Amino acid sequence: MKSAIIGSDTSKAEVLNVSPHGFWLFVAGKEYFLGFDDFPWFRSAPVNQLFNVEFSHGNHLHWPDLDVDLDLERIEHPEKFPLVARG
Repeated sequence: MKSAIIGSDTSKAEVLNVSPHGFWLFVAGKEYFLGFDDFPWFRSAPVNQLFNVEFSHGNHLHWPDLDVDLDLERIEHPEKFPLVARG
């Protein structure tokens, strides 16, 4: 018999700072820098949309206003996930 899950599995993710080169994200007890060269989808994003980030399932980040989904593996090792299309 399984116990019912109480509440949601969404934890807090927080954008700490934004610079012309990228932004700092605090999630799962760690701070990450997402540079715009590696994550170009955020370069022209309005600040309110950048700050609207959801964290769930222990490794998934979603920016609903920007329609961007990333996992922590992609953020920690962007070199393993080269962009295949550029806008």
